[in-house]
Amino acid sequence: MFGETLNMRRGIPLVLALVALVAAGCGGAGTRSASVGDAAPVTAPAPPAGATPVLIGSVQDIDGVEQALSSYTGKVVLVVNTASRCGYTPQYEGLEALYKEYAAKGFVVLGFPSNDFRQELANDGAVRTFCSTNYGVTFPLFARTSVIGPDANPLFAALAKEPEEVGAPPGWNFTKYLLNRAGVPVVRWNSNVEPGTPEMTRTIEALLAQQT
Repeated sequence: MFGETLNMRRGIPLVLALVALVAAGCGGAGTRSASVGDAAPVTAPAPPAGATPVLIGSVQDIDGVEQALSSYTGKVVLVVNTASRCGYTPQYEGLEALYKEYAAKGFVVLGFPSNDFRQELANDGAVRTFCSTNYGVTFPLFARTSVIGPDANPLFAALAKEPEEVGAPPGWNFTKYLLNRAGVPVVRWNSNVEPGTPEMTRTIEALLAQQT
């Protein structure tokens, strides 16, 4: 009797091991695909109802050359009103990093220096030198311009007419508007949102993966 009991106890680990093996096999590939570590696909944001293309008209770049905004259609565009003497000015560094990371995939940052909030340098030459020297900016910069009110340049005038969640006039420097490849705004981030946040990069990547 003692020998039979001992043999039964010795057999328990083997039985448990077999049960575990069968359970693991039943999980199969389906169990692994549902693991926490697998990233879910990111869906590109759709424009809200009423949103329209805003890359219209032309503006002068920082060197005084007239540029048709429609030339950026087909790219994912981050539009930013900038200033050199603002608490958010260090965001130039993050904007440049985003541009370098994704430019080859069809992404561009468009910087619009403005003195509407009384924090920009006196002229375009000073702005260009400041941005290049302090932040190594290589993304397109435009001539000092108005971004609010009746004198707003064509792009910001168009943004002001868009649904508030993606458009409307900027409330301060470094307001960010993200446009899809069709030139339609899909996201707006306020000044305090740093360039390169996980949400921002995921959204940019999703739009880059989307074809017009």
